[in-house]
Amino acid sequence: MKDKVFFTNFRATIKENLPQKIKRFLNEAELFSTLQEGDLSALKIHFGEKGNLAFLNPLWVKAIIEEVKSKKIFPFLTDSNTLYAGSRKNSLLHLKTAIENGFAYSVMANTPIIIADGLRGENEVEVDIGSDIFKKFHIAGEIANADSLLVVSHFKGHELAGFGGAIKNLAMGCASRRGKLAQHSTVSPKIKRKDCKACLKCLKKCPADAIEIVDNKAKINKERCIGCAECIVVCPEGAIRIQWDKNIPDFLKGLVEYAKASLFNKKDKVFFVNFISNVSPLCDCLSFNDTPIVRDIGILASKNPVAIDKASIDLVNKESVLKDSVLFKDGEDIKDKFKTLHPKVDWQIHFDYAKEINFFSSEYELVHIE
Repeated sequence: MKDKVFFTNFRATIKENLPQKIKRFLNEAELFSTLQEGDLSALKIHFGEKGNLAFLNPLWVKAIIEEVKSKKIFPFLTDSNTLYAGSRKNSLLHLKTAIENGFAYSVMANTPIIIADGLRGENEVEVDIGSDIFKKFHIAGEIANADSLLVVSHFKGHELAGFGGAIKNLAMGCASRRGKLAQHSTVSPKIKRKDCKACLKCLKKCPADAIEIVDNKAKINKERCIGCAECIVVCPEGAIRIQWDKNIPDFLKGLVEYAKASLFNKKDKVFFVNFISNVSPLCDCLSFNDTPIVRDIGILASKNPVAIDKASIDLVNKESVLKDSVLFKDGEDIKDKFKTLHPKVDWQIHFDYAKEINFFSSEYELVHIE
């Protein structure tokens, strides 16, 4: 049996503006049946990196929040800290970036922001779902602790995953820093010696005593390293680097496993919304965004994260390429936009592997709501 993916476009009228339409759309899609009155519900979004303007429109998110609150459910906005040393590498910077990008408390209908993995990415819950790739999963603590989960995603291209939507928002976005590192790398971080000032901050922070000073430079003991990635963030010189050694197929399968693990205690307590707008070629984690590759298409909603991403891809691939975009050099009629953007990434692996591990099916019935 195919799962339903509901769709509406961005058209609005004097009788019903877009925020009002979003509220009606969510109700007609009957998504609130997954939540219960009194839930402390995590609304998982991406707040956007500083300098990037392609992320979700805050006022769309506000409309969702207002409708959630009308059901006597208590939402909080959330994301987890980044693995890389950007403008969201710890909770203080993350909150500052979120507020500057429009997600302030007063704008979001007096809804708090809680960074789910704590001050420096240490707040996590360890999960075992009996997977093939990972022995343990490390999920951001306050996402794991929430009663229910609403995953709201900006659908776009992604340099490693091919595309970014609900699956990536679950997998990478709901993982603690340790979980993010495990998805990207199988080895410990490395130290660029010429940049190291031997300030001892990484040595003092390392919970495994895996760092020592040798010849006035920090050195990581690979046998002791537990892959928590805390050293990457505390280094003021940016001398500690991730070793990006995961091949693409394994990375994609790992994403799917982590997406499944992030829902370990949320069965029937989650729903997904994808906004297919400002479809940028790369991730919102970058400090810039390029011209969209296609026009703004619409909003999708489902209880199935795999089906909603497949429907999003299909809708994007039906569109003509915008003339000012990076794809236009290949012509207007490109059948597979994301494969053309990222030729080394076989995005179909997401869907094949999700079926293989009995996560969710990518087969769907698209239901149009005017």
